[in-house]
Amino acid sequence: MPKIVVADDSIAVRKVAERLLIEAGFEVILAANGEEVLAALERELPDLIVCDVIMPDKSGYEICAIVRNHSHWALIPVLLMSGIVNDEVMKQAQSCQADGVLKKPFQGTSLKDKILELLQHKQHRMAMLPPPAECNEGSLSVAAESFEKDRSSHAGEVSVVVIPSQTDDQRSLSDGHQEESRDVPDNSGVERRLKEIEALLGAEQAKAENLAKRVAELEQEVLVARETERVLEEERQRVRDLQSKVDGLQRELSRIPELESLLREAHESATTARQEEAAAMKRASETIAQLEATLQTEQAAAALLVQQMTELEQEAARGKHAEAMLATAQQQVADLEQRITETEAALSATKTRLAEVEAELEAERRKTEDYERRLSDLEARAAKIQGLKVLLSAERERSAEIAQKLAETEWIAMNATKRLEEIGAKLRDIASMTLELSKGIGERESAA
Repeated sequence: MPKIVVADDSIAVRKVAERLLIEAGFEVILAANGEEVLAALERELPDLIVCDVIMPDKSGYEICAIVRNHSHWALIPVLLMSGIVNDEVMKQAQSCQADGVLKKPFQGTSLKDKILELLQHKQHRMAMLPPPAECNEGSLSVAAESFEKDRSSHAGEVSVVVIPSQTDDQRSLSDGHQEESRDVPDNSGVERRLKEIEALLGAEQAKAENLAKRVAELEQEVLVARETERVLEEERQRVRDLQSKVDGLQRELSRIPELESLLREAHESATTARQEEAAAMKRASETIAQLEATLQTEQAAAALLVQQMTELEQEAARGKHAEAMLATAQQQVADLEQRITETEAALSATKTRLAEVEAELEAERRKTEDYERRLSDLEARAAKIQGLKVLLSAERERSAEIAQKLAETEWIAMNATKRLEEIGAKLRDIASMTLELSKGIGERESAA
């Protein structure tokens, strides 16, 4: 399984690239900056590096230059990513010998296809380029034709620009033909218009990133709402527990009438005993004379009466204890009533808070629906921007073909001065094509 290093300081870009490449069957190593890329290269040798040109510590150009100057990493293909692809970006990518520049935001097919192309055809393209010591006119023609075929076969990749490596003789030929290329009609207006379109695309990309951040914030708010629902469920469980406790207290309160009935029975028993004692005392006073005659009988009766008095005192003590218990029960009932009142107040506060949470959830729901509508609008605008990107890439491809033909014409001009008139005719044809290109762009812009 090929290993791909994806380096970008944006976590959204890293995650999208990781998902696309894993679905394509690649092993992905993520890096947030240049230091993490170098650390990944030290740990294991990847098959390809996809690197953003702008990162906090080291740029993608610096990473590419380090890879090309390292003895063990020099053959690893490096694909750069940039939100804006212009002449300056292409020059810097060419100076660090990158294998290509990918326009962001990219599609999954363009990223996957470009990586597969670099993995499969890197060795083939390098074999087509002769070493500098063996470079001559014939080899330069073969190399130019090879690169032209390579570009034509991949013209469908509108968001990718391939940067062929230049030999020393090709660079000298390009430097020697700078003055002749000054006679080419100026197409700076077209380039300026293309730069304006790229700036607009960059602004739309920034808006899309802001929308992604807002979606992340909404996801965080949804998590907060879920946490609130969990807390609300806990509060409901506490209310159910309190309700069960209140039911238990009510069962205890239902026993109070039974205790009161027992206390009344004890009071009645004590009253009956007192009445019996009074009757016994009256009978004893009436029969004193008889008791004097029957002292032994009275002593026995007195002993029995002492025993009864002891029992009555015990019954009176039990009655006092029952009264104390009744007072304690009444105090407990008062405490329970107070706790029930507090529980009802807490339940009322919980219901109020529940209503507030439900209102907040409804507001968040409305916000989410609004954001979804705005996201749909932005997706429609992104589709329109993608169409503009297709047109822009097609125009760039035609410009690249014109530049290639111009370079071939200049090289032939140095070696065959007798064809100067044909070269002039071709330059005039190129100028007319450039004017037609400008008119085509203007008509497409007016139509858009």
